Amino acid sequence: MSHQPERKEKDCLNCGTNLHGRFCHICGQENIQNHQNFISLTKHFVYDIFHFDGKFFDTLKYLLFKPGAVAKEYVKGKRLKYLDPIRMYLFTSAVFFLLFFSFAKPDTTVAPENPLTKSQRIPLLRQLEPRQNNNVTDTVLLNDIAALRDSTKQLKRSDIKSLPLRGPVDINGSGKFKSLSEYDSLQNLLPAEKKDNWLERRLTKKGIALNSKYSGNISEEEIRTFLDSFLHRIPYILFLSLPFFALILKLLYIRRKNFFYSDHAVFTLYHYIFSFIFLMIFFGLNSLLEWFEWRIFGWMMGALALFWFIYLYKSIRNFYGQNRARTISKFLLLNLLGFVTILLLFSIFIFFSIFQL
Repeated sequence: MSHQPERKEKDCLNCGTNLHGRFCHICGQENIQNHQNFISLTKHFVYDIFHFDGKFFDTLKYLLFKPGAVAKEYVKGKRLKYLDPIRMYLFTSAVFFLLFFSFAKPDTTVAPENPLTKSQRIPLLRQLEPRQNNNVTDTVLLNDIAALRDSTKQLKRSDIKSLPLRGPVDINGSGKFKSLSEYDSLQNLLPAEKKDNWLERRLTKKGIALNSKYSGNISEEEIRTFLDSFLHRIPYILFLSLPFFALILKLLYIRRKNFFYSDHAVFTLYHYIFSFIFLMIFFGLNSLLEWFEWRIFGWMMGALALFWFIYLYKSIRNFYGQNRARTISKFLLLNLLGFVTILLLFSIFIFFSIFQL
């Protein structure tokens, strides 16, 4: 119910029904004044914000301190005092990823280099010297070779300008092929049982295409772009993992006929909500550890990680109501299958991210 003043007239502005109270018993619309001054509008806005926040924090309180209780009461029909799991998931995930993308930046910086030793100079010389015959006018190449031969001069790998900053991309051995035609020719010569399968061919050809596109020199900026693109797919990975997590629970409790797939989905949503909040606290402690370098924050992070596993176990036991032995076995299976699912989704998204380069 809003805090806007009620209309004196007793007809519904939406459907015209004669009213016997503040709400229409036909369409449910509240009989309030449709013209408000600025103060009333501001009061209504503030109330709606704090009403949502109040319900959010009430749900959060039970979610944090009574594992599994919110999901259990929600599926039983006690829903009025709790925020809807989908709305709460969208809100918490939006806040989490807003913070995550604000602070998580791909780090592709190269570690401080040490001067090259004599044994490190030899393979670099062997890599450059064959090019000298075909590039006698390449002064950069000639200067690099001379510098590598001069053992009295300190030299770092980044000082060798004629070498690429990064080596060639080597996806499924693609680095040894100079062109797609060379790879196809070799494949045609092989017997059928030794030829690459469809996936291997796709990966190898993509690696060859990347080497051709970037001339075997993948820069830090290009790697950063790839990592940033992949990071922005993480929300999709987690969202796609929701139905799989609920499906795993359905399979683990397939004999419990009183639990429907939607009930497992509700449990999964509230567990993900808790996980987002947990990760925000965990990352916050990690930031404090980096700023102040106090060991207590590291201990708190370790305690939080342990608490997450204990919380999930307690949630499962309270929600499904089975004994400790069965709950522990299903808890372990859930974590194993959940990890495999997330790993598989990550692999799929990495695969598609590579093919979008």
